[in-house]
Amino acid sequence: MMNTIALLVPFIILYLILLVTALVDLIRHWNTRQVPVIWLIVIIFVSTIGPIIYFIFGRKDYR
Repeated sequence: MMNTIALLVPFIILYLILLVTALVDLIRHWNTRQVPVIWLIVIIFVSTIGPIIYFIFGRKDYR
């Protein structure tokens, strides 16, 4: 059991870093996003791939 938890900790930390980074970027560019509330929902509620989807598609809104 402890072995499994020890293996998951790095992934959880990476996920949290990715989540926080996506949220900070969204907040910084809130006014330039087309639908920031939708992106907020995607980042928070679409599990692990939500922040990844945001960085792939959402950051292109303001360019």
